[in-house]
This record gives sequence, C-alpha cells and structure tokens, in this order.
Amino acid sequence: MYQRPESSLELGVIGNCQVSALVDGHGRYVWSCMPRFDAEPVFCALMMGDQEQVERGVFEIELEDFAHAEQAYIRNTPILQTWLYDRHGGCVKLTDFAPRYEQFERTFHPYMFVRHLEPVAGAPRVVVRLRPAGHYGGEDARQTFGSNHIRYVLPDLTLRLTTDASLTHVREERPFRLTRPLSFILGPDESLPESVSRGSRHHFEQTRAYWQDWVRGLAVPFEWQEAVIRAAITLKLCSYEDTGAIIAAITSSIPEAPSTGRNWDYRYCWLRDSFFVVHALNRLGATRTMEAYLGWILNVTAAGDGRGLQPVYGISGETDLTETEVPHLPGYRGMGPVRVGNQAYEQVQNDVYGSVVLSSAQAFFDERLNAPAGAEQFELLEQVGRRAIELFDQPDAGIWEYRGRARVHTFSSMMCWAACDRLARISAHLGEAEKADEWRSAADRIHAVICERAWDEDQGCFTESFGGKSLDASMLLISDLGFLQGDDPRFRSTVDCIGRKLLRGGHMFRYGEADDFGEPETAFNICTFWYINALAEIGRKDEARALFEDMLSRRTRLGLLSEDLDVATDELWGNYPQTYSLVGIILGAIRLSKPWEDAF
Repeated sequence: MYQRPESSLELGVIGNCQVSALVDGHGRYVWSCMPRFDAEPVFCALMMGDQEQVERGVFEIELEDFAHAEQAYIRNTPILQTWLYDRHGGCVKLTDFAPRYEQFERTFHPYMFVRHLEPVAGAPRVVVRLRPAGHYGGEDARQTFGSNHIRYVLPDLTLRLTTDASLTHVREERPFRLTRPLSFILGPDESLPESVSRGSRHHFEQTRAYWQDWVRGLAVPFEWQEAVIRAAITLKLCSYEDTGAIIAAITSSIPEAPSTGRNWDYRYCWLRDSFFVVHALNRLGATRTMEAYLGWILNVTAAGDGRGLQPVYGISGETDLTETEVPHLPGYRGMGPVRVGNQAYEQVQNDVYGSVVLSSAQAFFDERLNAPAGAEQFELLEQVGRRAIELFDQPDAGIWEYRGRARVHTFSSMMCWAACDRLARISAHLGEAEKADEWRSAADRIHAVICERAWDEDQGCFTESFGGKSLDASMLLISDLGFLQGDDPRFRSTVDCIGRKLLRGGHMFRYGEADDFGEPETAFNICTFWYINALAEIGRKDEARALFEDMLSRRTRLGLLSEDLDVATDELWGNYPQTYSLVGIILGAIRLSKPWEDAF
C-alpha cells in the first residue's frame, strides 16, 4: 500500500474524443470512465476521499524512495509526460496518451490508453499498480491472463492490458528494477497484431502528429497563444465524436465549494454550455466540432416530437438522466455525495431555444463547410424558434438551474430573443424575405418587452428577472448576444452595477442572494471572463487585461481551469476541466490581444 497525497485539481487531461483520463501530478490515473465519458469510472481514486490507502480505481507507477515529480505536455498535444525522481538520483519518465489519428480514411480513436515507462537516470525501482474498479468503485476487477496480457473483467466491460513488462510483477505488484523502456496498452479485449513496443511507438508518433497538425490549423490571437492552444485542445477532448455531443466537464461531484453539497454530475451535454464551446472553437477556425454538434442537436430536436427541449441530454441524446447517489464513494476529499445523473434534465430552462439556434447559425453562412446548413435544418430551427416565442415571458429555473423556485429570468428571455433574431438573419440569407420579416417582428416584440420589464430604473441596470431587484452576472452578455450595442448607456450602467455588487477580489459571483443551498461561497470562473469581456466592450480595456492576466494565473500548472474559485484561498473547486472556463480563456484572449499586424 502507498501513501496518497491530498486530492487536488492539479490534474492533467489525456483523451481522444472517445475516452479521457485525469492524471495527477505523480502520474496516477485517478479518474477515467470507459468505454465513454458517461460510463462507470474504471479509475475513481479521485472520489475515494483522502484515505491513506486506496484499494481500487487507480493506475500508477510507484517509485521507491520517491522524492518529487515534474510534469508537462508535449508541445501542442494532449500527450502528458511525468518525471518521477527518487532520493538517490534515480529518475523515470511516464508518457501517457489516448491514441487519435487518421487511419483507413477514418479517425482511429478507440477506448484505449497508452503508457510508456522509461528509465532516465540511476537505478530506479518501481511498482506497477493497475486496479480498475467496477460499480463506481464498489468492486475489484476479476483477473485472467495470457502470455503477454492481463484481462480485467468488470461487470459491464472487459479490459485488456498488453505489455512487455513482467506479467508477474504487474499482477502481484512486486517491485522491480527498471532497466529498459516498457509499454502498457490498456483497452478493448482484443489481440494486438504487432509487438506492444512497436504498436505503442506507432500510436505515439501518429497521435503527436495528429494533434500538432490540428493546432497548426487554429487561428489563434497573437497574445496568450499557449493558453489558448491548451484550452482549445481540452475543449476538443470534451467532444464525443461518435455522436457530436459536447460534455460540460469530465468529472462528476467535485464540490463547487467545500462541504456544501453542491456536487453535480457534469458528464452530459448541456445545450447552453455546448453553444459557448462551439462559438469559441468557431472563432479559432475549428469548425468540425460545430458540424458534428449540429448533427447531434438536430437529431435531438427532431426526436422531441413537439415536446419542449430539455436543458441537458446524455451524449447519445438520452432524455432520462435520473439523479442518484453512490453511497460507497466518500467523494472528493471525503466531501460527498457522489452523484450520477442530473436532475436538471427535468427542469424548464427557456434559454435553451436560443442556445440551439445560436450554436447552429454559423453553419448557414460559413462557406468553408462541405455541406452548409440549408432548408431542412432551417425548418427544424423554426420549430425551436416558435417555442421561444411561446415561452420567452414564462417562468423557468434559469441559467443557474435553481431547484426551488421559478421566475421569468431575463437571460432566458434574451436567449429567446436571440433565437428569433438569428432566424430572421438566416431567413434573409436563404432568400426567404417574408419569413425574415416575421422573425424580425417577433424579435422586436420580445426585445421591447424585456426592455420594459427587466430594466430597473432605480439601480440603473437589467435585473435577474422581470420586475425583480436581484442582479445576475449573465446580464454581462447583453452586448455579446447583440441585444444592445456596447456603447448603449443601459449596457454600460448594467456592467458598472454588476461590478459593484457581484465582484469580489477581482472575481465574479453568479448572483448575490441565497439559493437552495444557502449563500454562494465561490466565484464562477466563466462569469469573471464575461466581466472581462464586458469591460473591454465599454472601453475599460486596461482593467480588462489586468483581470484577464490574473485569471490566467489561477490556472493549474498545466494550464487548465475548473468551474469555481475560492476568493479567500485562491483554490479551484467544481467539476474539471470546465468547458465554460476554457471558453472564457479563448474568447478573452481573442478580444484583448493586440492584432498580429501590430506585433512586429
């Protein structure tokens, strides 16, 4: 048994748009769901609490007399390298990735992880500890083995480890001196057609080439390129390529704040979050994610059969995400509960109609696409728009998914306006002048109602809900949505008001009043980025740049962000890596960077 360090969100992400894994600073796989993002976790040590001993749910290389570790990504890839040093000058290097590359005219991205282990210096002794878990950490895998592989039989999955290491050393977790490079391929229960060393080397070379070529095609801003590239790669890893869905985060149940019970499962596709991801990647020129997501969202819309859209779906388009708790997992740092599923699927959130139209709109205009969206897609989006007209002034749970109340939330109404506004533009582009007039008329009517009912003259700002007094950071998006221009006095006043009331220590809270779980305790990272962008829009660019640089300093050592930040301790909380937060990095850098033309 080994001593675990305290759990933290200093975690690297590896993946291939089919599976992903979180790897801690010592090279341990502490969270990974296989064979897809929302499956049961094969590695779940992250949710085992900070126990001294972990019996299952981990894949690690333990170095005897361990002293310290270093970690970095290979440039412009999600291939992670970890160096482990012992107290005698010995060192080993781990290289971890999930294969992804073009093969036989299609993308090869199996549910597979490859790990290389190399001696670097001295005479290091290591233990290989591979302990997949079943039933959300509730049971061990049953082992069988052959001449060069070990099978790990789980209730709903059988994994095969193929390796050129001693099977006895691996199965019995015996220490051995590392004298040569070793390879470990963990994936489907299938035979490899070549040696494990040659196969793993091929996977490595092709995967590195794929990602570096993908990055080369990004239209990055001049400043903060490294931060943008890392965020873009990680957003790509959160897309489930088989269906086109985009998950909100890789994890479940990392608390938004310590011991609050604000623990949610984010391994699903929120229509709202996905719009922001698609928008950010589109701005970088990575349009294939939009094309795949458009197929997914139109399938979901067509399958609705006249019913309203849910806020969140499973990555196959599943509508039932019944929320349950896992009693035998203690949770992150012992702060349970660990939840599976998300009750938000039952909620009414009327902003989703705008999210669907906004995430689809570019596909009608972008001539780079092999098959731009046309009349068939527009017909489905019109159904969405008609629902937006019906529901724009009806109560809902809002963008922040309040579980105990319903109001006519201003952001939801603005997103319904955005649906009609974009449908008017799409109609005109398609030559449908009469329809364009109809959608423009609907958008204008909704706009007028919002301006009348959501504007609070006393405070000089748009409020969280019609007729209310509470403030909401989502109003920082008024200009980005096109609802008001950046120089509109009402927008400037709203930004000022929200800054005074919700900004704490340079970080933005979503709202200031108590919700179902009490007073908010942590800032919401995407809201800080919204504030940064709003400041830039109203001409306070120096202030925006300072806050942006501060947010970049809050990233993990590997350049990632979670959902929330404790403004008192500067510690990251919430599910990880959070797509919302990574979107903020990309859009903030694009808005604030000096142009390439002025760089030389």
